[in-house]
Amino acid sequence: MPKVLISVFDKTGIEDFAKGLVALGWEVISTGGTLKALQEAGVNAVSISEVTNFPEIMDGRVKTLHPNVHAGLLADRDVSEHMQTLKEQKIEPIDMVVVNLYPFQEVVSKPEVLEEDAIENIDIGGPTMLRSAAKNHKHVVVVTDPDDYDQILEQLKNGGVSQETKRILMTKVFQTTAEYDTAIAKYFGNSDDLTLNFKKLYNLRYGENPHQKAAFFKDPAVLETSIAKAEILHGKQLSYNNIVDADGALNLIKEFDEPAAAVIKHTNPAGCAIAKNINEAYRKAFQADSKSAFGGIAVMNRPCTKEIAEMINDVFMEVVLAPDFEPSALETLKQKKNIRLIKLGKIEKVKTLKDYRKVVGGILEQDIDRAQINKDTLKVVSQKQPNKKELKQAIFAWKVAKHVKSNAIVLVKGDVTVGVGAGQMSRVDAVEMAVKKAGAKVDGCVVASDAFFPFRDSIDELAKAGITCIIQPGGSIKDEEVIAAANERGMSMIFTGQRAFKH
Repeated sequence: MPKVLISVFDKTGIEDFAKGLVALGWEVISTGGTLKALQEAGVNAVSISEVTNFPEIMDGRVKTLHPNVHAGLLADRDVSEHMQTLKEQKIEPIDMVVVNLYPFQEVVSKPEVLEEDAIENIDIGGPTMLRSAAKNHKHVVVVTDPDDYDQILEQLKNGGVSQETKRILMTKVFQTTAEYDTAIAKYFGNSDDLTLNFKKLYNLRYGENPHQKAAFFKDPAVLETSIAKAEILHGKQLSYNNIVDADGALNLIKEFDEPAAAVIKHTNPAGCAIAKNINEAYRKAFQADSKSAFGGIAVMNRPCTKEIAEMINDVFMEVVLAPDFEPSALETLKQKKNIRLIKLGKIEKVKTLKDYRKVVGGILEQDIDRAQINKDTLKVVSQKQPNKKELKQAIFAWKVAKHVKSNAIVLVKGDVTVGVGAGQMSRVDAVEMAVKKAGAKVDGCVVASDAFFPFRDSIDELAKAGITCIIQPGGSIKDEEVIAAANERGMSMIFTGQRAFKH
Protein backbone atom coordinates (compact mmCIF):
# COMPACT_ATOMS: atom_id res chain seq x y z
CA MET A 1 0.00 0.00 0.00
CA PRO A 2 1.55 3.38 -1.00
CA LYS A 3 1.93 5.91 1.79
CA VAL A 4 1.33 9.66 1.79
CA LEU A 5 2.46 12.05 4.52
CA ILE A 6 0.20 15.11 4.82
CA SER A 7 1.08 18.13 6.96
CA VAL A 8 -0.38 21.45 5.78
CA PHE A 9 -1.04 24.88 7.26
CA ASP A 10 -3.32 25.90 4.40
CA LYS A 11 -5.98 23.21 4.50
CA THR A 12 -7.78 24.31 1.34
CA GLY A 13 -9.04 21.20 -0.45
CA ILE A 14 -7.00 18.81 1.69
CA GLU A 15 -9.93 16.76 2.98
CA ASP A 16 -11.21 15.94 -0.50
CA PHE A 17 -7.68 15.24 -1.72
CA ALA A 18 -7.01 12.84 1.16
CA LYS A 19 -10.32 11.08 0.58
CA GLY A 20 -9.43 10.72 -3.08
CA LEU A 21 -6.10 9.13 -2.17
CA VAL A 22 -7.72 6.73 0.29
CA ALA A 23 -10.22 5.69 -2.38
CA LEU A 24 -7.25 4.84 -4.62
CA GLY A 25 -5.71 2.63 -1.92
CA TRP A 26 -3.28 5.02 -0.22
CA GLU A 27 -2.46 5.02 3.49
CA VAL A 28 -2.53 8.51 5.00
CA ILE A 29 -0.04 9.60 7.66
CA SER A 30 -0.50 13.02 9.22
CA THR A 31 0.53 15.44 11.98
CA GLY A 32 -0.97 17.79 14.55
CA GLY A 33 -3.82 19.98 13.36
CA THR A 34 -3.88 18.36 9.94
CA LEU A 35 -4.38 14.91 11.48
CA LYS A 36 -7.26 16.22 13.58
CA ALA A 37 -8.94 17.89 10.58
CA LEU A 38 -8.63 14.77 8.45
CA GLN A 39 -9.95 12.43 11.15
CA GLU A 40 -12.90 14.77 11.82
CA ALA A 41 -13.62 14.66 8.08
CA GLY A 42 -13.78 10.85 8.23
CA VAL A 43 -10.36 10.14 6.73
CA ASN A 44 -8.69 7.08 8.25
CA ALA A 45 -5.35 8.79 8.92
CA VAL A 46 -2.64 7.60 11.30
CA SER A 47 -0.43 9.80 13.45
CA ILE A 48 3.18 10.51 12.53
CA SER A 49 4.03 9.20 16.00
CA GLU A 50 3.11 5.70 14.84
CA VAL A 51 5.77 6.03 12.14
CA THR A 52 8.51 7.55 14.29
CA ASN A 53 7.61 5.73 17.52
CA PHE A 54 8.23 9.09 19.15
CA PRO A 55 5.71 11.69 20.36
CA GLU A 56 5.34 15.17 18.88
CA ILE A 57 7.17 17.43 21.34
CA MET A 58 7.94 21.10 22.05
CA ASP A 59 4.52 22.35 20.91
CA GLY A 60 4.98 20.57 17.59
CA ARG A 61 8.42 21.98 16.84
CA VAL A 62 9.73 18.42 16.60
CA LYS A 63 7.51 15.84 14.96
CA THR A 64 8.80 14.91 11.50
CA LEU A 65 12.55 15.43 12.00
CA HIS A 66 13.21 11.72 12.34
CA PRO A 67 15.10 9.00 10.35
CA ASN A 68 11.91 6.98 9.93
CA VAL A 69 10.49 9.92 7.95
CA HIS A 70 13.51 11.08 5.98
CA ALA A 71 14.89 7.64 5.21
CA GLY A 72 11.45 6.71 3.94
CA LEU A 73 11.54 9.77 1.68
CA LEU A 74 15.16 9.69 0.52
CA ALA A 75 15.63 6.01 -0.20
CA ASP A 76 16.36 5.49 -3.90
CA ARG A 77 14.10 2.61 -4.93
CA ASP A 78 16.57 1.69 -7.70
CA VAL A 79 19.46 1.19 -5.26
CA SER A 80 19.28 -2.24 -3.60
CA GLU A 81 21.47 -1.15 -0.68
CA HIS A 82 18.97 1.64 0.16
CA MET A 83 16.05 -0.76 0.13
CA GLN A 84 17.97 -3.29 2.21
CA THR A 85 18.72 -0.60 4.79
CA LEU A 86 15.01 0.28 5.02
CA LYS A 87 14.23 -3.40 5.57
CA GLU A 88 16.91 -3.79 8.25
CA GLN A 89 15.77 -0.67 10.08
CA LYS A 90 12.10 -1.56 9.70
CA ILE A 91 11.35 1.69 7.89
CA GLU A 92 8.51 1.92 5.38
CA PRO A 93 8.97 3.98 2.18
CA ILE A 94 6.87 7.15 1.90
CA ASP A 95 5.63 7.68 -1.65
CA MET A 96 4.09 11.12 -1.47
CA VAL A 97 4.50 14.24 0.68
CA VAL A 98 1.83 16.96 0.83
CA VAL A 99 3.16 19.97 2.71
CA ASN A 100 2.63 23.70 2.71
CA LEU A 101 4.40 26.02 5.08
CA TYR A 102 3.69 28.29 8.02
CA PRO A 103 2.65 31.72 6.63
CA PHE A 104 5.83 33.60 7.51
CA GLN A 105 5.43 36.21 4.76
CA GLU A 106 1.84 36.96 5.73
CA VAL A 107 2.66 37.24 9.44
CA VAL A 108 5.61 39.61 9.05
CA SER A 109 3.65 41.85 6.66
CA LYS A 110 1.26 42.81 9.47
CA PRO A 111 1.84 46.14 11.23
CA GLU A 112 3.59 45.93 14.59
CA VAL A 113 4.36 42.22 14.26
CA LEU A 114 6.42 40.97 17.20
CA GLU A 115 9.74 39.24 16.52
CA GLU A 116 8.71 36.24 18.61
CA ASP A 117 5.65 35.78 16.37
CA ALA A 118 7.90 35.92 13.30
CA ILE A 119 10.21 33.30 14.81
CA GLU A 120 7.33 30.96 15.66
CA ASN A 121 6.25 31.11 12.02
CA ILE A 122 9.58 29.89 10.67
CA ASP A 123 8.77 26.41 9.41
CA ILE A 124 11.57 23.86 9.90
CA GLY A 125 10.07 20.42 9.42
CA GLY A 126 8.00 21.42 6.38
CA PRO A 127 10.85 22.68 4.16
CA THR A 128 13.00 19.75 5.27
CA MET A 129 10.41 17.19 4.18
CA LEU A 130 9.80 19.04 0.93
CA ARG A 131 13.48 19.12 0.09
CA SER A 132 13.96 15.43 0.93
CA ALA A 133 11.02 14.43 -1.23
CA ALA A 134 12.02 16.80 -4.04
CA LYS A 135 15.54 15.37 -4.14
CA ASN A 136 14.02 11.91 -4.61
CA HIS A 137 11.26 13.10 -6.95
CA LYS A 138 11.90 10.22 -9.33
CA HIS A 139 10.19 8.01 -6.77
CA VAL A 140 8.30 10.42 -4.49
CA VAL A 141 5.49 12.76 -5.46
CA VAL A 142 5.97 16.08 -3.66
CA VAL A 143 3.04 18.49 -3.41
CA THR A 144 3.14 22.01 -2.01
CA ASP A 145 0.35 23.75 -3.92
CA PRO A 146 -3.38 22.95 -3.42
CA ASP A 147 -3.95 23.87 -7.07
CA ASP A 148 -2.15 20.62 -8.01
CA TYR A 149 -4.44 18.25 -6.07
CA ASP A 150 -6.93 17.57 -8.86
CA GLN A 151 -4.22 16.98 -11.47
CA ILE A 152 -2.45 14.46 -9.25
CA LEU A 153 -5.63 12.52 -8.47
CA GLU A 154 -6.49 12.40 -12.17
CA GLN A 155 -3.05 11.02 -13.08
CA LEU A 156 -3.16 8.45 -10.28
CA LYS A 157 -6.51 7.22 -11.62
CA ASN A 158 -4.89 6.80 -15.03
CA GLY A 159 -1.84 4.78 -14.06
CA GLY A 160 0.31 7.07 -11.91
CA VAL A 161 1.89 10.50 -11.73
CA SER A 162 4.16 11.05 -14.74
CA GLN A 163 7.86 11.77 -14.43
CA GLU A 164 7.28 15.08 -16.20
CA THR A 165 4.74 16.12 -13.57
CA LYS A 166 7.03 14.95 -10.75
CA ARG A 167 9.80 17.13 -12.14
CA ILE A 168 7.50 20.15 -12.38
CA LEU A 169 6.38 19.58 -8.79
CA MET A 170 10.01 19.26 -7.67
CA THR A 171 10.90 22.57 -9.32
CA LYS A 172 7.96 24.23 -7.60
CA VAL A 173 9.25 22.98 -4.24
CA PHE A 174 12.68 24.54 -4.61
CA GLN A 175 11.15 27.78 -5.85
CA THR A 176 8.88 27.80 -2.81
CA THR A 177 11.62 27.10 -0.28
CA ALA A 178 13.97 29.62 -1.91
CA GLU A 179 11.28 32.28 -1.71
CA TYR A 180 10.53 31.31 1.89
CA ASP A 181 14.17 31.47 3.01
CA THR A 182 14.63 34.78 1.22
CA ALA A 183 11.68 36.29 3.06
CA ILE A 184 13.15 35.18 6.39
CA ALA A 185 16.59 36.54 5.55
CA LYS A 186 15.13 39.86 4.40
CA TYR A 187 13.08 40.24 7.58
CA PHE A 188 15.88 39.52 10.03
CA GLY A 189 18.93 40.67 8.12
CA ASN A 190 20.48 43.77 6.60
CA SER A 191 22.17 42.07 3.69
CA ASP A 192 23.65 44.15 0.90
CA ASP A 193 22.63 41.42 -1.54
CA LEU A 194 19.21 41.39 -3.17
CA THR A 195 17.35 38.18 -3.98
CA LEU A 196 13.96 38.35 -5.68
CA ASN A 197 11.59 35.46 -6.35
CA PHE A 198 8.72 35.71 -8.79
CA LYS A 199 6.12 33.13 -9.81
CA LYS A 200 5.19 33.05 -13.47
CA LEU A 201 1.51 33.70 -14.04
CA TYR A 202 1.39 33.42 -17.83
CA ASN A 203 3.05 34.25 -21.11
CA LEU A 204 1.88 37.35 -22.95
CA ARG A 205 1.17 37.55 -26.67
CA TYR A 206 4.07 40.02 -26.90
CA GLY A 207 5.65 42.93 -25.07
CA GLU A 208 5.33 46.63 -25.79
CA ASN A 209 5.65 45.78 -29.50
CA PRO A 210 4.84 42.61 -31.45
CA HIS A 211 8.48 41.68 -32.00
CA GLN A 212 9.18 41.55 -28.23
CA LYS A 213 8.52 38.35 -26.23
CA ALA A 214 6.98 38.89 -22.79
CA ALA A 215 5.54 37.20 -19.70
CA PHE A 216 3.86 38.25 -16.44
CA PHE A 217 5.34 37.19 -13.09
CA LYS A 218 3.91 37.59 -9.60
CA ASP A 219 5.81 38.54 -6.45
CA PRO A 220 4.19 36.31 -3.79
CA ALA A 221 5.68 38.44 -1.01
CA VAL A 222 3.52 41.44 -1.96
CA LEU A 223 0.24 41.12 -0.09
CA GLU A 224 -1.43 44.42 -0.94
CA THR A 225 -3.93 44.84 -3.76
CA SER A 226 -2.21 44.41 -7.11
CA ILE A 227 -2.89 43.52 -10.73
CA ALA A 228 -1.07 40.23 -10.14
CA LYS A 229 -3.65 39.28 -7.48
CA ALA A 230 -6.72 40.63 -9.27
CA GLU A 231 -9.39 38.48 -10.93
CA ILE A 232 -10.15 38.85 -14.65
CA LEU A 233 -13.92 38.47 -14.93
CA HIS A 234 -14.28 38.98 -18.67
CA GLY A 235 -12.33 39.61 -21.84
CA LYS A 236 -9.19 38.34 -23.45
CA GLN A 237 -5.88 38.07 -21.62
CA LEU A 238 -4.21 41.30 -20.57
CA SER A 239 -1.40 42.59 -22.77
CA TYR A 240 1.96 43.89 -21.57
CA ASN A 241 0.81 47.50 -22.03
CA ASN A 242 -2.54 46.77 -20.36
CA ILE A 243 -0.74 45.52 -17.25
CA VAL A 244 1.59 48.52 -17.09
CA ASP A 245 -1.32 50.95 -17.53
CA ALA A 246 -3.55 49.06 -15.08
CA ASP A 247 -0.80 49.15 -12.47
CA GLY A 248 -0.53 52.91 -12.89
CA ALA A 249 -4.30 53.26 -12.61
CA LEU A 250 -4.44 51.20 -9.43
CA ASN A 251 -1.58 53.13 -7.83
CA LEU A 252 -3.38 56.41 -8.52
CA ILE A 253 -6.71 55.29 -7.13
CA LYS A 254 -5.03 54.07 -3.92
CA GLU A 255 -4.43 57.75 -3.06
CA PHE A 256 -8.10 58.33 -2.25
CA ASP A 257 -10.49 57.29 0.51
CA GLU A 258 -13.50 59.17 -0.89
CA PRO A 259 -15.24 57.93 -4.06
CA ALA A 260 -12.70 58.40 -6.85
CA ALA A 261 -12.35 57.45 -10.50
CA ALA A 262 -9.85 58.00 -13.29
CA VAL A 263 -9.20 57.24 -16.93
CA ILE A 264 -5.59 56.30 -17.73
CA LYS A 265 -3.74 56.51 -21.05
CA HIS A 266 -0.11 55.41 -21.37
CA THR A 267 0.22 55.34 -17.54
CA ASN A 268 -0.88 59.00 -17.23
CA PRO A 269 -4.31 60.12 -16.01
CA ALA A 270 -6.35 61.67 -18.82
CA GLY A 271 -8.84 62.57 -16.13
CA CYS A 272 -9.30 62.00 -12.41
CA ALA A 273 -12.07 63.10 -10.06
CA ILE A 274 -13.45 62.67 -6.57
CA ALA A 275 -17.12 63.14 -5.70
CA LYS A 276 -19.88 62.28 -3.24
CA ASN A 277 -20.68 59.12 -5.20
CA ILE A 278 -18.82 56.94 -7.67
CA ASN A 279 -21.18 57.63 -10.58
CA GLU A 280 -20.45 61.36 -10.40
CA ALA A 281 -16.73 60.73 -9.92
CA TYR A 282 -16.51 58.58 -13.05
CA ARG A 283 -18.60 60.97 -15.17
CA LYS A 284 -16.36 63.91 -14.21
CA ALA A 285 -13.16 61.91 -14.74
CA PHE A 286 -14.23 60.84 -18.22
CA GLN A 287 -15.45 64.28 -19.26
CA ALA A 288 -12.17 65.86 -18.09
CA ASP A 289 -10.58 64.75 -21.38
CA SER A 290 -13.01 62.51 -23.24
CA LYS A 291 -10.97 62.73 -26.42
CA SER A 292 -7.88 61.22 -24.78
CA ALA A 293 -10.00 58.66 -22.92
CA PHE A 294 -10.57 56.64 -26.12
CA GLY A 295 -8.86 53.26 -25.75
CA GLY A 296 -7.96 53.96 -22.14
CA ILE A 297 -8.31 52.23 -18.80
CA ALA A 298 -11.14 53.11 -16.43
CA VAL A 299 -10.50 52.69 -12.72
CA MET A 300 -12.59 53.36 -9.62
CA ASN A 301 -12.35 52.67 -5.90
CA ARG A 302 -15.99 51.69 -5.44
CA PRO A 303 -17.98 48.89 -7.14
CA CYS A 304 -18.82 49.58 -10.77
CA THR A 305 -22.51 50.43 -11.20
CA LYS A 306 -24.81 49.91 -14.16
CA GLU A 307 -24.82 53.67 -14.74
CA ILE A 308 -21.02 53.68 -15.08
CA ALA A 309 -21.13 50.56 -17.25
CA GLU A 310 -23.51 52.29 -19.66
CA MET A 311 -21.18 55.31 -19.85
CA ILE A 312 -18.20 53.04 -20.51
CA ASN A 313 -20.06 51.13 -23.21
CA ASP A 314 -20.59 54.34 -25.18
CA VAL A 315 -16.85 54.53 -25.97
CA PHE A 316 -13.95 52.14 -26.55
CA MET A 317 -12.19 51.19 -23.31
CA GLU A 318 -9.49 48.53 -23.06
CA VAL A 319 -9.83 47.68 -19.35
CA VAL A 320 -12.11 48.46 -16.41
CA LEU A 321 -10.76 48.10 -12.87
CA ALA A 322 -13.02 48.12 -9.80
CA PRO A 323 -13.20 46.50 -6.37
CA ASP A 324 -16.29 44.69 -7.66
CA PHE A 325 -19.03 44.93 -10.28
CA GLU A 326 -22.77 45.06 -9.71
CA PRO A 327 -24.44 42.14 -11.54
CA SER A 328 -26.26 44.55 -13.86
CA ALA A 329 -22.97 46.35 -14.59
CA LEU A 330 -21.31 43.05 -15.51
CA GLU A 331 -24.19 42.14 -17.78
CA THR A 332 -23.94 45.49 -19.52
CA LEU A 333 -20.17 45.49 -19.94
CA LYS A 334 -20.01 41.89 -21.14
CA GLN A 335 -21.91 42.96 -24.24
CA LYS A 336 -18.48 43.98 -25.53
CA LYS A 337 -16.44 40.87 -26.25
CA ASN A 338 -12.91 42.17 -25.84
CA ILE A 339 -13.15 44.62 -22.94
CA ARG A 340 -11.23 43.33 -19.91
CA LEU A 341 -13.07 43.52 -16.58
CA ILE A 342 -10.82 43.22 -13.55
CA LYS A 343 -12.09 42.68 -10.03
CA LEU A 344 -9.59 44.12 -7.55
CA GLY A 345 -11.29 43.12 -4.32
CA LYS A 346 -10.88 45.34 -1.30
CA ILE A 347 -8.28 47.98 -2.15
CA GLU A 348 -5.54 47.74 0.45
CA LYS A 349 -2.02 49.14 0.66
CA VAL A 350 0.82 48.82 3.14
CA LYS A 351 2.88 51.70 4.49
CA THR A 352 6.18 50.41 3.18
CA LEU A 353 6.77 48.63 -0.07
CA LYS A 354 9.79 48.37 -2.33
CA ASP A 355 9.71 49.37 -5.98
CA TYR A 356 12.14 47.84 -8.50
CA ARG A 357 13.15 48.79 -12.01
CA LYS A 358 15.38 46.71 -14.23
CA VAL A 359 18.15 48.39 -16.19
CA VAL A 360 20.67 46.66 -18.44
CA GLY A 361 23.16 44.97 -16.14
CA GLY A 362 21.45 45.88 -12.90
CA ILE A 363 18.33 46.66 -10.92
CA LEU A 364 17.24 49.77 -9.03
CA GLU A 365 15.46 49.58 -5.68
CA GLN A 366 13.57 52.33 -3.90
CA ASP A 367 10.74 52.78 -1.43
CA ILE A 368 7.42 53.18 -3.22
CA ASP A 369 6.19 56.77 -2.89
CA ARG A 370 3.65 56.67 -0.08
CA ALA A 371 4.42 60.17 1.21
CA GLN A 372 1.31 62.14 2.15
CA ILE A 373 0.58 65.83 2.59
CA ASN A 374 -2.11 67.64 4.56
CA LYS A 375 -2.84 71.20 5.58
CA ASP A 376 -0.58 70.92 8.62
CA THR A 377 2.51 69.88 6.60
CA LEU A 378 2.20 72.59 3.94
CA LYS A 379 3.88 76.01 3.93
CA VAL A 380 2.26 79.03 2.33
CA VAL A 381 5.08 81.20 0.92
CA SER A 382 3.05 83.88 -0.90
CA GLN A 383 1.51 87.06 0.48
CA LYS A 384 -1.93 85.84 -0.53
CA GLN A 385 -3.26 82.96 1.54
CA PRO A 386 -5.15 80.16 -0.25
CA ASN A 387 -8.76 79.94 0.81
CA LYS A 388 -10.26 76.71 2.18
CA LYS A 389 -11.53 75.64 -1.25
CA GLU A 390 -8.18 76.27 -2.93
CA LEU A 391 -6.33 74.34 -0.24
CA LYS A 392 -8.59 71.33 -0.75
CA GLN A 393 -8.08 71.49 -4.50
CA ALA A 394 -4.32 71.85 -4.09
CA ILE A 395 -4.11 68.66 -2.02
CA PHE A 396 -6.23 66.80 -4.61
CA ALA A 397 -4.07 68.11 -7.46
CA TRP A 398 -0.90 67.02 -5.68
CA LYS A 399 -2.18 63.47 -5.23
CA VAL A 400 -2.82 63.24 -8.96
CA ALA A 401 0.49 64.89 -9.92
CA LYS A 402 2.36 62.12 -8.08
CA HIS A 403 1.12 59.73 -10.78
CA VAL A 404 1.83 61.87 -13.85
CA LYS A 405 5.09 61.39 -15.74
CA SER A 406 7.54 64.20 -15.07
CA ASN A 407 7.66 67.01 -15.97
CA ALA A 408 4.13 67.03 -14.56
CA ILE A 409 1.62 69.87 -14.35
CA VAL A 410 -1.95 69.21 -13.20
CA LEU A 411 -4.78 71.78 -13.30
CA VAL A 412 -7.88 71.09 -11.19
CA LYS A 413 -11.20 72.71 -10.45
CA GLY A 414 -14.17 71.32 -8.55
CA ASP A 415 -12.41 68.08 -7.53
CA VAL A 416 -11.59 67.12 -11.11
CA THR A 417 -8.56 67.47 -13.36
CA VAL A 418 -9.20 69.86 -16.24
CA GLY A 419 -5.73 69.88 -17.78
CA VAL A 420 -2.70 67.58 -17.52
CA GLY A 421 0.76 68.25 -18.94
CA ALA A 422 2.87 65.09 -18.78
CA GLY A 423 6.33 63.91 -19.74
CA GLN A 424 7.59 67.15 -21.23
CA MET A 425 11.26 68.06 -21.49
CA SER A 426 10.70 71.51 -19.95
CA ARG A 427 8.30 72.56 -17.22
CA VAL A 428 6.98 75.53 -19.16
CA ASP A 429 6.08 73.13 -22.02
CA ALA A 430 4.12 71.04 -19.53
CA VAL A 431 2.37 74.21 -18.33
CA GLU A 432 1.42 75.18 -21.88
CA MET A 433 0.12 71.68 -22.60
CA ALA A 434 -2.02 71.59 -19.43
CA VAL A 435 -3.45 75.04 -20.11
CA LYS A 436 -4.27 74.05 -23.69
CA LYS A 437 -5.99 70.88 -22.47
CA ALA A 438 -8.05 72.88 -19.96
CA GLY A 439 -9.31 75.29 -22.61
CA ALA A 440 -12.15 77.52 -21.42
CA LYS A 441 -12.22 75.77 -18.02
CA VAL A 442 -8.76 77.05 -17.03
CA ASP A 443 -9.82 80.29 -15.30
CA GLY A 444 -9.78 79.88 -11.51
CA CYS A 445 -7.96 76.55 -11.53
CA VAL A 446 -5.47 75.37 -8.93
CA VAL A 447 -2.22 73.89 -10.29
CA ALA A 448 0.16 71.26 -8.94
CA SER A 449 3.73 70.80 -10.14
CA ASP A 450 5.64 67.63 -9.27
CA ALA A 451 8.94 69.54 -8.90
CA PHE A 452 10.03 73.13 -8.33
CA PHE A 453 9.75 75.85 -10.95
CA PRO A 454 13.29 76.73 -12.08
CA PHE A 455 12.21 80.11 -13.51
CA ARG A 456 9.30 82.52 -13.25
CA ASP A 457 8.23 81.94 -16.88
CA SER A 458 5.84 79.15 -15.88
CA ILE A 459 4.27 81.37 -13.19
CA ASP A 460 3.68 84.14 -15.71
CA GLU A 461 2.03 81.69 -18.12
CA LEU A 462 -0.19 80.28 -15.38
CA ALA A 463 -1.19 83.78 -14.23
CA LYS A 464 -2.16 84.80 -17.78
CA ALA A 465 -4.35 81.71 -17.96
CA GLY A 466 -6.23 82.66 -14.78
CA ILE A 467 -4.68 80.28 -12.24
CA THR A 468 -5.33 81.38 -8.64
CA CYS A 469 -3.22 78.96 -6.56
CA ILE A 470 -0.05 76.90 -7.07
CA ILE A 471 1.23 73.94 -5.06
CA GLN A 472 4.81 72.83 -5.66
CA PRO A 473 7.74 71.34 -3.73
CA GLY A 474 9.94 74.46 -3.60
CA GLY A 475 13.70 74.17 -3.26
CA SER A 476 14.91 76.00 -6.37
CA ILE A 477 17.71 78.58 -6.22
CA LYS A 478 15.14 80.77 -7.98
CA ASP A 479 12.47 80.33 -5.28
CA GLU A 480 12.53 84.01 -4.33
CA GLU A 481 12.05 85.01 -7.97
CA VAL A 482 9.20 82.52 -8.37
CA ILE A 483 7.48 83.63 -5.15
CA ALA A 484 7.84 87.27 -6.21
CA ALA A 485 6.14 86.42 -9.52
CA ALA A 486 3.23 84.86 -7.65
CA ASN A 487 2.94 87.92 -5.42
CA GLU A 488 3.00 90.26 -8.41
CA ARG A 489 0.22 88.30 -10.01
CA GLY A 490 -1.90 88.03 -6.87
CA MET A 491 -1.60 84.25 -6.68
CA SER A 492 -1.23 82.05 -3.61
CA MET A 493 1.68 79.60 -3.55
CA ILE A 494 2.12 76.55 -1.34
CA PHE A 495 5.32 74.56 -0.78
CA THR A 496 5.03 70.86 0.03
CA GLY A 497 8.71 70.40 0.92
CA GLN A 498 8.68 67.09 -0.98
CA ARG A 499 9.12 66.25 -4.65
CA ALA A 500 6.99 63.81 -6.63
CA PHE A 501 9.01 62.83 -9.69
CA LYS A 502 7.72 59.87 -11.68
CA HIS A 503 9.98 58.66 -14.48
